[in-house]
Amino acid sequence: MAGTYDFGLVGLGVMGRNFILNVADNGFSAFGNDLDSEKVNALIKEGGNTQNVNATTDAQIFVEALSKPRKIMLLVPAGKIVDSVIDSLLPLLDKDDIIIDGGNSFYTDTDRREAYLAEKGIHFFGAGVSGGAKGARRGPSIMPGGNREAYQHVKPIFEAVSAKYQGEPCVTYLGPKSAGNYVKMVHNGIEYGLMQLTSEIYDLLKKGGNFNNDELHQTYATWNKGRLQSFLVEITSEIFEQNDDLADGQLVDKILDKAKQKGTGKWTSQNAMDLGIPVPSIDIAVSMREISALKDERIKADALYDRPTIKPMDKEQLEELAEKALYFAFIITYAQGLHQLADASKEYGYELQIAEIAKIWRAGCIIRAGLLADITKAFNADSELPNLLLSPSFIEKVQSTVPAVRELVAYAAKNGIPSPGLSNSLTYFDAYTSSRLPLNLIQAQRDYFGSHTYERLDRDGIFHTEWEH
Repeated sequence: MAGTYDFGLVGLGVMGRNFILNVADNGFSAFGNDLDSEKVNALIKEGGNTQNVNATTDAQIFVEALSKPRKIMLLVPAGKIVDSVIDSLLPLLDKDDIIIDGGNSFYTDTDRREAYLAEKGIHFFGAGVSGGAKGARRGPSIMPGGNREAYQHVKPIFEAVSAKYQGEPCVTYLGPKSAGNYVKMVHNGIEYGLMQLTSEIYDLLKKGGNFNNDELHQTYATWNKGRLQSFLVEITSEIFEQNDDLADGQLVDKILDKAKQKGTGKWTSQNAMDLGIPVPSIDIAVSMREISALKDERIKADALYDRPTIKPMDKEQLEELAEKALYFAFIITYAQGLHQLADASKEYGYELQIAEIAKIWRAGCIIRAGLLADITKAFNADSELPNLLLSPSFIEKVQSTVPAVRELVAYAAKNGIPSPGLSNSLTYFDAYTSSRLPLNLIQAQRDYFGSHTYERLDRDGIFHTEWEH
């Protein structure tokens, strides 16, 4: 058994177990490790053949079972546990062995770990894995970053287990250091934005058009056959069909309206602010989860303030406006996230190819969508494109939907239906496409009270005025 297994994986929870079985299904022998003997035994039983899939609770047996250079993936919770596992493995490893963190680690932690392990001759990868438990088993989108040469040892395995889009694997080497974890972080920020937008449209259809769950299912299912085709629209259509096994009716109506989060959306928003890149559709998605957590306060506030009586809209008209608005806002959210990636690549030296990122998101991951094929083409046509909204191929796609977005946002505002994702997407578009903004007044105010200076339209230089008051 010593030195015979191609791939090792630490952390045999649902994600880890599914991923390692995926590896074995694709012709690579795999060995798992977990402190929980029940998880170890469950994997051995499900694997069926210990020559293909085996596992142990003993770290030394685990490491010795792997062929060199050892390729060990960690699918454990982000944070101190990752450091703990690395420290437990390190005395057992040899020079040029490879550790891959497949969790949602913060990118600066990955940079720290890579530098620490490099001093000891060990290669470290941060590899984002998207697709959930089912994706891990059937084929996820994988986003690896680290040493380019070391990646060649991992590449055949990752390409075999990843999702495929028209035969192409949804994985590619992204760049050095923490490029992989950073791309996964922004992926998750985009995911927050798309989920918020999808829920807002649901709210508008339900409150503004009195759509029942069967009609909502049919609407989203129809959209999923068109230009809104995506994993999130697909599962949304299916959610409305799910009956409640504890009470009468559909389950979605019984679920508490408090959304939780694990922090990756917040990281995306915070880092965008650090970089000076506007991502308001993502920012508000994070804020809405925080507002949703204030359930008791929301109930009290609802009783204190009058709300408009909602004026119903014709269902067919509302559905048409909603489809256009959601398509517009999806484009805007991708544009913001990809803008952040492009800027971060320059700031952190990631050397990211945006077309390649869009390409590996086309299948397997949570934000997979038909729209990503068009996005891939746009960045292939111009690899230096700073923002998707500047792509000639997207001008008509966006422009044709803007009137519908304006009408729907206005309707929501008049009727007291919160739609901050749609509103922020529209405001971002209007600001980004305005050659003149009122920030000249802000610069005047800053100079007035703080002597912060300003620039002029009619001549070069930095100016300060002693304002009369």
